[in-house]
Amino acid sequence: MKIRVNRDVLAEAVAWAARILPSRPVVPVLSGLLLEAGEELTVSAFDYDVSARAAIDADVAEEGRVLIPGRLLAEISRSLPADDVEIVTEGAEAVLTCGSAEFGLITMPVEDFPTLPTMPPSIGAIGGGVFASAVGQVAPAASRDDTLPMLTGIRVDIEGESVAMAATDRYRIAARDFAWRPAAPGVAVSAMVPARVLVEVAKSLRGGEVSIAMGDGVAGFESVGRSTTVRLLDEQFIDYRARLTSDWSIRADVAVAPFVGAIKRVALVAERNTAIRLSFSQGQVLIQAGGGDIGRGAEVVPCELRGDDIQIAFQSQFLLDGLTGIESDLARINMESPTRPALIQDVPGDAEPAFRYLVMSLRQT
Repeated sequence: MKIRVNRDVLAEAVAWAARILPSRPVVPVLSGLLLEAGEELTVSAFDYDVSARAAIDADVAEEGRVLIPGRLLAEISRSLPADDVEIVTEGAEAVLTCGSAEFGLITMPVEDFPTLPTMPPSIGAIGGGVFASAVGQVAPAASRDDTLPMLTGIRVDIEGESVAMAATDRYRIAARDFAWRPAAPGVAVSAMVPARVLVEVAKSLRGGEVSIAMGDGVAGFESVGRSTTVRLLDEQFIDYRARLTSDWSIRADVAVAPFVGAIKRVALVAERNTAIRLSFSQGQVLIQAGGGDIGRGAEVVPCELRGDDIQIAFQSQFLLDGLTGIESDLARINMESPTRPALIQDVPGDAEPAFRYLVMSLRQT
């Protein structure tokens, strides 16, 4: 193999593919990045659950395939001088030359690298901005505890032109509905996609559309020369929609930016796992925290309250995750009592709010 490629283009593609490399691979070849030179250069990674493939332009003098230690290649690529990179395979070495810098990297047996999964059939597409926004709103509610895999995923329900995403870690539920463009009318699919994979896909978007594929227990995402496949989780999930519906007796509308800023300031004196206390009354909400060994903080923010005055408490980061998911200037906090969960949503207009976030309250002492 002999190719020449732009340094920045190579470094970006290698870094993107290397993000899925396992820290403790089951077999050594899974720590490698597969470079394949044909009409273009593709950089691929695979850990049996997730695959990543980036296609980039390159001047290909000799076609070929080579497997190079991935993390080392990523570190070298981003540290090279600003010049074109030439990669030539010579026996068991891949020689990288860039300006006056040269690296000879010992390659890995390419024949031992597993075959990447085939991309399933595309079932539709969505604008990258909408996709990234929806994932960013829902993913914070997914659990990081792998002992319950169901809770580490994002539930995706597709029916016709509508998509619903939801995640929960048992302490909060985040849900987002949006429209998309199905490949065929009447498409109906439900799947549990690992949240970490959707987050990485959303981070890597550079505009355009995201093509979504489903089939044979695998989901696929393609956008601007980059594709990811992931093995789906068990489809078991809670009936989250029923939990997001209630006759809320109290609701408070508050400007998001001042509210978030005040919570972050007051939380500076909150000890780990202690509550942020919110006291809603006519025209204002008093935010309080602390009172232990560190100190205490309080701040007042204007709000419009309908219903009785109420004092309720939340874990600060859980509360912030919900509020930062709001895309409008105002957030509505729906409540029933200090001991019941609260629902955070956009202030609705004529349509139902697209984003809803249910968060458990904490017992106050």
